[in-house]
Amino acid sequence: MVSLFRYPKRRLKKLIREGEYVQAIQLGDSLESKFSNDPDFMFIMGGLYVILEDSEKALPYFEKAVQLDNNDVETLKIKTDVHLDLQQKNEAIICCKRIVELEPKNYQAKELLEELENL
Repeated sequence: MVSLFRYPKRRLKKLIREGEYVQAIQLGDSLESKFSNDPDFMFIMGGLYVILEDSEKALPYFEKAVQLDNNDVETLKIKTDVHLDLQQKNEAIICCKRIVELEPKNYQAKELLEELENL
């Protein structure tokens, strides 16, 4: 059996799955410098804060994840939701435009973009 401690992101995901959010935050904080250039780690940490309904803390993680990988539609979708939760319409529009650029047939992003631009 492979030790979870050799794979800290797996351990982090396991803690989140089990609802051990305080431990997950502590582990994530201790790993952040080691994984500062890992978009997957940033996505996991941002997702943790989304689960905790703390968009302010989630946003920097999603911003870093997108900075590291601007082609990840899933990250862009959640980042859009975080911006909307924080009432940051212009930033949400930018995310929607990037999603449509990557996936021209993404009708959900197109509809949201249209809706936001008409507000």
